[in-house]
Amino acid sequence: MRYPVIVVPFLKVSGMALYPFILVKNKQDINDPIIIRHETIHLKQAAEMLVIPFYLAYLLHYLYNLYTYGNHEQAYYQIIFEREAYHHENDADYLQTRRFWAWRFY
Repeated sequence: MRYPVIVVPFLKVSGMALYPFILVKNKQDINDPIIIRHETIHLKQAAEMLVIPFYLAYLLHYLYNLYTYGNHEQAYYQIIFEREAYHHENDADYLQTRRFWAWRFY
């Protein structure tokens, strides 16, 4: 499934998944397969967790990591949802072979 991609120039990151949309900072990012795949993985995660619980789990995991690691960058990269997305963002076939709730293995 393709999700609508919206350009948001004031976005502080290159891409963001806000179900059911992918937000990108620059127009050229619409055609960046890595950014789109990374954010699509997040949208799949959100859909299988019924959206709102995904965002709550994401936030709680980030806060836990922030407390544990003491800095934003490490807290962000250790979120289980991010770990799955970064691990597979370069794999063009991943979205077709991804297992349900695959993030739980990270």
